[in-house]
Amino acid sequence: MALEPIMSADEVIALLDREFPQIHEGGQSYFIEGIAPGAASLRLHAAARHLRPGGTVSGPAMMTLCDLAAYVVILAHIGPVALAVTTNLNINFLSKPEPGDIVADCRLLKLGKRLAVTECRMHSVASDTIVAHATATYSIPPRDK
Repeated sequence: MALEPIMSADEVIALLDREFPQIHEGGQSYFIEGIAPGAASLRLHAAARHLRPGGTVSGPAMMTLCDLAAYVVILAHIGPVALAVTTNLNINFLSKPEPGDIVADCRLLKLGKRLAVTECRMHSVASDTIVAHATATYSIPPRDK
């Protein structure tokens, strides 16, 4: 049985807007496409600031997308715990994405009381070819009793 989310996309967006307003500096670029049992999908609207020389979406932009997707899928399943933090992020860049939007499909591999582990696959909207694959581990702070 898959783990059911306890926060909707709108609730996660409200939390991000309240706790991390800096995410919108330079214009909104990251969008939640959907939240499902054990999963979330986000989109990076790759603007000129997300590109690197050579005409591709930059690695830091894709790493940010992955980290945010991991945070979103975790929050959607544990609730509004803003102090959950990344403890590890490992990414492999597999192919060069063309300029344009990138979608990150992220799923929970483990959701424990203190740690959550996610897997994220990224592809451009123009192709189903995976351009990057990442895993991320988050530390979840203890809950007040």
